[in-house]
Amino acid sequence: MTAPAPITSLQNPQIKRLVRLRERRERERSGTILIEGARELARALHAGLAPEAVFSCPALHSPEAAALAPTLGLVTELSRAAFEKVSARENPDGLLALAPTPHPALPEPGPQAVTVVLHGLEKPGNVGAILRSADAAGAHGILVLGRGADPYGPNVIRASQGSVFALPVAVMTEADALAWLSARGFTTFACTPDAPRTYWDAPLTGRVALLLGTEHQGLPVEWRGADHALSIPMQGRGADSLNVATAAALMLYECVRQRRVQGKAI
Repeated sequence: MTAPAPITSLQNPQIKRLVRLRERRERERSGTILIEGARELARALHAGLAPEAVFSCPALHSPEAAALAPTLGLVTELSRAAFEKVSARENPDGLLALAPTPHPALPEPGPQAVTVVLHGLEKPGNVGAILRSADAAGAHGILVLGRGADPYGPNVIRASQGSVFALPVAVMTEADALAWLSARGFTTFACTPDAPRTYWDAPLTGRVALLLGTEHQGLPVEWRGADHALSIPMQGRGADSLNVATAAALMLYECVRQRRVQGKAI
């Protein structure tokens, strides 16, 4: 059977749909996300996400994309110009998929679970970097609150290198998040630059929730009333705060360190 000819027209309805899905409003309306890149797609598949459609441009394939593409079943081939039209990347590797928006349920936490709560973070790069750190540190999950960056937007998926699919990322209302944490006995730690207590002096074992807000506004007042407030010491002459993704990584690995010292698994 002859394979269908590649899509070359930039006016093709499928191309137009892929372009529209780069917008958050369209993704939310359709319940569909874009997954671009061989690494990200492989991690989504490993997590059990089933693509609705896969698009490929062999002329752009990286070695990883060339190896993955034949395993994906029915693939729609795009010309180079068509793929570059729909891609959100400067140097695409020629693989892109459509999939249903994940709505993972948070599993019941273990006694040493660490959960990260992100309130209103707007920069996809920061959200993606925090997801990578949380995955690497073995966090239980991520709670996303407020109207910040879309955790399943193309730029967050890219910045996380697919880690968004490796651990539960739940979008919640503030009330639902507070209820979930309270019902499961989490101790909450608000990460804020003006807290008098440094993060390495806090007992970060047991069920811990790390609360992080935007860099310019921090956490809302109602979330600063956590069980504890923690800061990261700043000893430089010009810097008065750290990038939120850097702060999250420090906090997460302090949780890991304390558990290791006490012989406990996260």
